[in-house]
Parts: sequence; structure tokens; C-alpha cells
Amino acid sequence: MYYTIRQLADMFNITEHTIRYYTDIGLLPCQRDGGNRRVFDDESVNWLQGITCLKGCGASIEDIKKYCELCRQPESRQNMEARYQIILNQQKEAYKRLEEAKATVDYMDKKVEHYQAILKGIEPDDTNPGNWTDENRPDKHGR
Repeated sequence: MYYTIRQLADMFNITEHTIRYYTDIGLLPCQRDGGNRRVFDDESVNWLQGITCLKGCGASIEDIKKYCELCRQPESRQNMEARYQIILNQQKEAYKRLEEAKATVDYMDKKVEHYQAILKGIEPDDTNPGNWTDENRPDKHGR
């Protein structure tokens, strides 16, 4: 099966420009149709899935290029170890981002509870920084 650049962009929720960039720098394989338009096959989908995952971990384009280059080289223990190190580093970054996201969710949960209490009249409205004084400034714990 072949996909147009628009179909691939929609499938991965990225821009067509991003896909063109990835093909132009050699990250994403593509073919050309009779009208010289980029077309993508299932192999392209697999590559883009890997690129997207690495990008989602915060990998730089240089790191992704290195990983893709290693994947295209003949299999060897050294090659496998190099790819493994890249994946390990990105796993660490993914867990770091997960912890940051959890902290953000916790903060927002507290803000929602606080707003609900204000709207129910249980607590005074102290949500506008322009109205804060030393007496009503929220504490450091997310209120």
C-alpha cells in the first residue's frame, strides 16, 4: 500500500513540511510517483514511527540521524550496542519527561480543587496575582 504525504502527515499528526524535511535529510525513505510526488510505503510508516518515538523522547535530529544510519548498516555486535546506547539514553529522557508531566498533572489537580472550593464559597478567591497581598498570597504548594 502507498500513502501520500498528506495521508502520512494525518496518520502521525505532523505537518507535511516535517515529512518533506525528514525525506530531504535522508531520515525517511520515500519513492516518487509518475508526477514526481513523494509516496510512502509500509517501510516508510515503520521508519516514521521510530523517528516519531525518538523525537517524542526529546532526541535531537542529529541523534535520530545517527540511530537511522546505524540501522541501515550491516548487523554487528558493535552496531547493536551503539543503537542500544541511543535507546537507553532516550528511555532515560522519556522517564524524565514522564516525571515532569506527573508533576504538572499534580499541580493542575490542586488548582482544579482550589477553584472548585472557591466556586463553592468554601475558600476566598486568591487566584488573581494582581490582588495578592502578604496576607492572601497563596502558599508554595500550588494554590
